[in-house]
Amino acid sequence: MLTALIAPRSIYITSATEDEWADPYSEFLGLKYAVPVYSLYGLKGISQQPMPSPDSQLHTEGMGYHLRNGKHDMTEYDWQKFMEYAERYL
Repeated sequence: MLTALIAPRSIYITSATEDEWADPYSEFLGLKYAVPVYSLYGLKGISQQPMPSPDSQLHTEGMGYHLRNGKHDMTEYDWQKFMEYAERYL
């Protein structure tokens, strides 16, 4: 629930399929469980969305998430998704 403390500021979480130590599903759930707090500020969340398939993303006002194939890293793909989110919502 620490993720909810970031509201109403925007948050973006990224996961990698082979990063088992970080537990991509739990990272996604952390964001999903913060939706009720973001809703208090009138921000739309990802509450009705299932976890995206690898190499796809969920972007809403206030929240962004993507899951990519690969290991724990920061790749060009990650930066592309960050910038897409920033251009649209920030």
